[in-house]
Amino acid sequence: MSGTITTLAAKLAEDTMKVMDETGNDRFFVEVGELLGASSQTLEEAFLTEIRVRLAERTARKFVVETLTEHRSKLKAIEKK
Repeated sequence: MSGTITTLAAKLAEDTMKVMDETGNDRFFVEVGELLGASSQTLEEAFLTEIRVRLAERTARKFVVETLTEHRSKLKAIEKK
């Protein structure tokens, strides 16, 4: 059963993130979580975990990319001198 819950939560989180990106509603996952909580707290918890992991990864990846971009810009500036 836990495999089913994990699979469903992961797919729903992916789809929810797509809706959030397209609509710009960065709190849409809260609405989905509330809807899930009314019928399955287990799925709600798994879904919210999946969302938190994806949001954290997105934030970390943005930081990594920005740091590397800044580093490369500094290197180019040094090379031009």
